[in-house]
Amino acid sequence: MEKFPSLKQLQYLVALADNGHFGKAAQSVGIAQPSLSVQIANLEDILQMPLYERGRGPFRLTSSGREIVDRARETIAHVQGIVDLSKSLQSGVGGTIRLGTSPTLGPYLLPHVVGDLHRDHPGLSLYIREAAPRDLLAELQHGTHDVILTQLPVAGAEFVVERLFREPLSLAVASDHPLASRDTITDADISGLVMLSLGPAYALHEQISGLCHDLGADLQRNYEGTSLDALRQMVVMGMGATFLPRLYVRSEIGGTDTTIAVRPFRKGKFVRSVGLVWRRSTGKSRAIEHLSNALRSVARTEFSDVVTVEQA
Repeated sequence: MEKFPSLKQLQYLVALADNGHFGKAAQSVGIAQPSLSVQIANLEDILQMPLYERGRGPFRLTSSGREIVDRARETIAHVQGIVDLSKSLQSGVGGTIRLGTSPTLGPYLLPHVVGDLHRDHPGLSLYIREAAPRDLLAELQHGTHDVILTQLPVAGAEFVVERLFREPLSLAVASDHPLASRDTITDADISGLVMLSLGPAYALHEQISGLCHDLGADLQRNYEGTSLDALRQMVVMGMGATFLPRLYVRSEIGGTDTTIAVRPFRKGKFVRSVGLVWRRSTGKSRAIEHLSNALRSVARTEFSDVVTVEQA
């Protein structure tokens, strides 16, 4: 009779891949190291292939082991989806949503959402983790997140994408920059401008890079910011201009910072699209619907002067 790996064995393998060390992996899953070693050996016997390289030196998966780990992550995510679905069916909406969010969005939007969500759905918990958009998508595929809040577009037949709102991007320059005295900024003003951006892991980078290419601005790739705050400080120091999302401007700059000038561009029509993305296979569609409704409600009530909410 053919043997199949157990879910526990797959979880132990993923823990080993994530930690790169038998001792640390065993500690992370709450078992003794010898027990973990036995389970991994049993898994190799079932699959009839080595999953990691033997010998001295750092821990390394074999090429086959890496592929097995990827499938194991997907399997664990599917099983978790079944468990979450059963909880939702029993209690309406409950359990935990693992939400991944871009650091250019979450800190400025989610504080206004979590209170309403808890009040309306007290059985629903929201576990929030920030990461760059490129990492968020990979982690969503691997089952680290149930849903992510990120800048769009996101491609992939395995994903469901729901657009939430459009947010203008405004030009930011130092207060002593020649463009600081302008009420609005035109395309011609961008030509030849030294421009700063976040790194390539952010969708905002690609958007600003495309604009610089089209309008002849000089994108500084040697001085890419690691956060919106870092970009803001580089702008204040006169290292270049940048485009900042309006949610960030409203939250962190307002009208009190005299060291930086923020000006509308293209009459507010240079925007980024923001939405939720989740796997089609997830069992949390009802809970995600409530999260989506809460985000739309906050966008309408708290940020109607900043964003344009998309139709559901």
